[in-house]
Amino acid sequence: MSENRYRLHPVSAIINFVKGLRELIIPFVIIFVANGFNLSFNPKEEGFWADIVPLLIFSGVSVIYLFSGIIKWWTFVYWFEDNELRVTYGLFVKKKRFIPFDRIQSLNYKEGIFHRLFSLVQVTVETAGSTDGKPEAILTAITKEAANTIEYETRKVKQTVDQNSGKLTEEGNEKPHNNLIHKMSAKDLVLLATTSNSVGVVLAGVAAVLTQLSELIPYEWVFEEVSSFFKYGVAIVAVTIFAAFFLAWLVSVLITFINYYDFTVVEEEERLIVTRGLLEKKRITIPLNRIQAIKFVENPLRQLFGYTTVVVESASGGFGKNDKQITLFPLISKKEVYKPLQQLLPQFEWDVTLIRPPKKAKPFFYRVDFLWLMPIIIICSYFFFPLGILSFLLVVPVILIRFWQYKSTGFAIRGHQLTLVYRVISRITFIVEKNRIQAMESKQSVFQKRRNIASIQVTVMSGMAGTSARASNLNEHDTETIMRWLEKSSLE
Repeated sequence: MSENRYRLHPVSAIINFVKGLRELIIPFVIIFVANGFNLSFNPKEEGFWADIVPLLIFSGVSVIYLFSGIIKWWTFVYWFEDNELRVTYGLFVKKKRFIPFDRIQSLNYKEGIFHRLFSLVQVTVETAGSTDGKPEAILTAITKEAANTIEYETRKVKQTVDQNSGKLTEEGNEKPHNNLIHKMSAKDLVLLATTSNSVGVVLAGVAAVLTQLSELIPYEWVFEEVSSFFKYGVAIVAVTIFAAFFLAWLVSVLITFINYYDFTVVEEEERLIVTRGLLEKKRITIPLNRIQAIKFVENPLRQLFGYTTVVVESASGGFGKNDKQITLFPLISKKEVYKPLQQLLPQFEWDVTLIRPPKKAKPFFYRVDFLWLMPIIIICSYFFFPLGILSFLLVVPVILIRFWQYKSTGFAIRGHQLTLVYRVISRITFIVEKNRIQAMESKQSVFQKRRNIASIQVTVMSGMAGTSARASNLNEHDTETIMRWLEKSSLE
């Protein structure tokens, strides 16, 4: 195995510099907007120092980030030795990390704009011990040939270990067999954007920008123009509102298209490889033995049309905190979802009959809401009488949502598998095996105890922290059954 030392590509210094600048953008924009979009460069003008000091601080921190990026690039060295990927970095404090190839669980790739310009890739190395969400090593920018070399060396060592243990494997120089599991079409991307909350996010973003620009907006002129506009009739106003929502929808489709372009799931050697992205291409590897739980998420609109999102709770990391929960299928028909899942995870049962909360548990879903609803209703009715009395109508949607939660909640036990179904707004189906459960807790309030009602919560490892699922207000006997099921032997 070669012991030649390798450096990262020089563009990694620029990438680290740009990452640092991202942290300064929001503070600088806030200062710039708060100052009325004015920066004075004349020392004689009033407010010169108030304007120039933040700019000087911003420039100084930027220079620090630039030198930091250069130092990280210059000191970072990696090489292969004794069946290990070895990394050393640091200027004043030298750090070394030796990563055995047979311990590497996944190599995650990311190609940003700078990477794609120079045909480079960022490689994140994860091992079986990477349970805190932090990778063992990050190679910020290396050539794709170098990334392939790392993957080749990892596969070769693992195959040697398998052969020594008596397992039959293919030769190290052969490419592994790929099995395409799922690929999103352009139609799927449009449907994904339409049934997501992207439109609301776009409108909220526009509202936030307008709020920051409030001092520059001539509200009196806008009010006069809007008033005169309403004179044209309801139809014109309706068309304008529709056009605004249509534009927001187009923006949300564009955002979805950029994020999920060429979304593909491939199975390869007991692992899943998920690739996506247009401007920033990502490839995340999920070892099948690191999957902790499967979660189906159905918002009301997708549930209405028979679609769901499938999320993998994995002990692997990904790229940043937003990738701890890895989306396996962003949008897929419930009629089609079970076939690929059965192929990937044959140990799970997907079609199960749920045990629901008893009828006596129904009031427990909405009775707490009156504690926060009543003060709001009383305040609105007193200060905004008589229109404030209409705040009583808030009770109707709240009770309907809680009743919906009651109808959705349930659980099922099949062998070593537990299925929990619950709802906040979206309906969530949480499927986990007994040996993946990190903790289980049964909760019962004084009022629940009187009616023999209790709630159950399970926690599994996922990324930096655990993720939980909860089924509320079940029959007390049922929660005890679930607790006994977990306690029953790990020796069986």
